[in-house]
Amino acid sequence: MTVVGIICAALLAVSGALCLIRVVRGPSMLDRTVATDVFVAAIVGAVGVHAAVGRYSTTVSVLLALSLVGFLGSVSIARFAARDGDGSPHLEDGDHA
Repeated sequence: MTVVGIICAALLAVSGALCLIRVVRGPSMLDRTVATDVFVAAIVGAVGVHAAVGRYSTTVSVLLALSLVGFLGSVSIARFAARDGDGSPHLEDGDHA
């Protein structure tokens, strides 16, 4: 492993550990959601670094799947958080139901 790979792995490990701390400590659901999203991004980065250092081209499908899971998770939580107290979606001015 090259020096750049080791530095990238160390930085991604630190960011993953900090994200896990934020997931455990909270304090709100949105904080935990953002930390989970950043954690998934760190995992995608780690898989990408591993693929680049090892010169693997077969991990592109894994990167795509992880990115899709992270995106869909963020969108679903954002949509859930944007709902009003009565269960109806939050509409901007000029939007129609």
